[in-house]
Amino acid sequence: MKNNKYPRRRSTRLEGFNYSQPGAYFITIVTLNRACMFGTIFVDQVNFNRPIG
Repeated sequence: MKNNKYPRRRSTRLEGFNYSQPGAYFITIVTLNRACMFGTIFVDQVNFNRPIG
C-alpha cells in the first residue's frame, strides 16, 4: 500500500544501539495548541496534574 498522503519519516534512532537495555531516555510529547495536559513547571519544580479516573 503506497497510498500514504504523508512522506515516510526518517528514523532518529542510533543504528546498532540496543534500546531494550535499562537507561535514561528523553522523550518529547506535543499536545494540540501546546495545552498543559500533564502539569506545569514553576522555577525548578514540576507540578503534575492529578490522574483522571
